[in-house]
Amino acid sequence: MAILAGHLVLYPGGIANERPAPDLPPEAATLPTEGRSRPPVLLLHGFVDNRSVFVLLRRSLARHGWRHLESLNFSPLTSDIRLAAEVLGQHIEEICARTGHRQVDIVGHSLGGLIARYYVQRLDGDARVRTLVTMGTPHAGTGAIPFASAHPVVRQMRPGSDLIEELKEPAPDCRTRFVSFWSDLDQVMSPVEAARVDHPDLIAQNVGVTGIGHLALPVHPAVAAGIRYVLEHEDTEELAELIESADRARGTPEDAADQADGAISVA
Repeated sequence: MAILAGHLVLYPGGIANERPAPDLPPEAATLPTEGRSRPPVLLLHGFVDNRSVFVLLRRSLARHGWRHLESLNFSPLTSDIRLAAEVLGQHIEEICARTGHRQVDIVGHSLGGLIARYYVQRLDGDARVRTLVTMGTPHAGTGAIPFASAHPVVRQMRPGSDLIEELKEPAPDCRTRFVSFWSDLDQVMSPVEAARVDHPDLIAQNVGVTGIGHLALPVHPAVAAGIRYVLEHEDTEELAELIESADRARGTPEDAADQADGAISVA
């Protein structure tokens, strides 16, 4: 309840789209940025949500050195994941042109992760997305909250929908790396394993966490520590140990947002 109450307080501040960062000067925009700084990170919210859900994660990334952090608010009138993926692609092209980077990393919660996956897998977005991190995303479809099926986007997120079946199709040579955080306490995933990425053609790692609800995934410090790690490392060998250490840490008051309970496994 505390997580929900906190999110409701922040929600109004995230309704409006954020202002994009200033454009690079023409001479800087022509310089390659790879090797000089981290790729931009684009944060994508879930169903009937907005960018306010990422306030704590964004602060955590900024405190640890990420400079290019952006959020995209999808219209509450969005009725088709495929069309939302096209909008996402246009936004990514604008980010790359503005920052001089050839690729971005994406962190998506729930529906946001599914929109990003469709863009990467079906709209050739793997050329632009280096790493896609998802949290509580119904990769296999979810049967939870039956009464919500009146909404066309929710129907697309159901097991066996045309969109979910389309994402099962072959994806040879897809270059994007997928990392999925899924929880045994995710009330919106039914079954909870639906949030795993299981596709023979995709470079995918599934990170299981325990005791973290659906709404808590974007704000949980253990998950934030895991996201920071996967955005900087290609392997996950030390991921579980790193997050457990973050949970045990008791730092300064400004580090309080990075402290919480939670267990993790990597597959």
